[in-house]
Amino acid sequence: MENFLLDNEDILFHLENMDIDRIITQKEDNFKDAKEYSYAPVDIADAKDSYKKVLSIIGEISGENLAPLAAEIDEEGVKLVDGEVQYAKGTRKMLDMFAKADLMGFSFPRKYNGLNFPSIMLSVAAEIVSRADGSFLNFGLNQDIGETINKFASDKQKQEVLPLLASGELGCSMILTEPDAGSDLQAVNLRAHQSASGQWFLNGVKRFITNGNGEIGLVLARSEDGQTGARGLSFFLYRRDEHMVIRRLEHKLGIHGSPTCELQFNNAPVTLVGERKRGLSKYTMWLMNSARLGIAGQALGIAESAYREADKYAGERIQFGKPVREFPPVFEMLTEMKVSIEASRTLLYETARFVDLKEGLEEMQERYPDRKAEFKTDLKRYSRLSSLFTPIVKAFNTEMANKVAYDAIQIHGGTGYMQEFGVERHYRDARITNIYEGTTQLQVVAAIGGVTSGTAISIMDEYEG
Repeated sequence: MENFLLDNEDILFHLENMDIDRIITQKEDNFKDAKEYSYAPVDIADAKDSYKKVLSIIGEISGENLAPLAAEIDEEGVKLVDGEVQYAKGTRKMLDMFAKADLMGFSFPRKYNGLNFPSIMLSVAAEIVSRADGSFLNFGLNQDIGETINKFASDKQKQEVLPLLASGELGCSMILTEPDAGSDLQAVNLRAHQSASGQWFLNGVKRFITNGNGEIGLVLARSEDGQTGARGLSFFLYRRDEHMVIRRLEHKLGIHGSPTCELQFNNAPVTLVGERKRGLSKYTMWLMNSARLGIAGQALGIAESAYREADKYAGERIQFGKPVREFPPVFEMLTEMKVSIEASRTLLYETARFVDLKEGLEEMQERYPDRKAEFKTDLKRYSRLSSLFTPIVKAFNTEMANKVAYDAIQIHGGTGYMQEFGVERHYRDARITNIYEGTTQLQVVAAIGGVTSGTAISIMDEYEG
């Protein structure tokens, strides 16, 4: 049986050697959930065992069920019929399978029917799923919206939404981009106004919205009349109704299994998330950083699949009496692909570790305000490291995936250019990864502060020591 976890020796090595004891202790708050939930771990070893078992289930579903459907999903794509998005048959089947396996609440707290897994395990899962089908991560294990709701929404909002996301009953999307507001989200003009009763409503257009047909949306909108720039923006939770129309689906180069929608809001009722005027500076930035980690995992999975297909083909394709992988230039290409992938994997897991430590320390401060000073120094350190590494891993992994997919076609030669081989699809799917959730050039800008402040050289010195 195909299992995309168990057949990957490098992932298994990382799982055995990850420095995650502190992450587990923080995430589990000294394993208090074990008293209430039968599936909650009782200690660190039990948590690690649970992580591996769940990842193995994801590996089996991805290898045995999702990967064989990927080409069919890509070819069938998505359709807009009478204002509703129709997924490919394979996508619908796999969404149901992941939901029945209780995997849709991967990172959510157990009180909302989630598994309470940390970001570092989500990064492993993201790669495994994306290796099977690059487009599926945008549905099945894309936890960013739910995690953002869990971190910033009210208890009422969380109780109403998170269990339904965890069960797979509802889909979700981040609704940020507009025709004139791509990377420059300060230019967002979708209007939010409040009635005399206090109810908020949205009016305007959003574009390039991944899975924009999802029933739950987090929307960035301009709530303050007369205020331009970031301070005029707030964050809203939208539950889909007749006041939002899907105007069209984009016809894309790749990621065909995932719909990219243009949305029209017509006095659509929403609820405010958190505080007014903090929509971009606080909530959207947290959401996008979480999403960037996910895209780094998506790119890694696509690259892993492209490399494996190229390596297999190079061992089977005979030219001049021997497999083409025995020719030094081809062997060198394959070696560089493998090294790049393993470097990207290490960078992804290290970034996720920093993020988990930062998030865990923030949660500890909230739970134990009298111990705030105890966590202050470490929180400052891991906040800086996660702010530096997140744009770096997003830039590095996505550029790596594009190069690996490019080289995979080259190793296949003319046949790689044809749709009969998967590398053509991987090449198309990889291309979006260094564009959405912020282009590589934007990631460079985001990382500059960590470089100039000395954070980068400090961690490099630590590694060398």
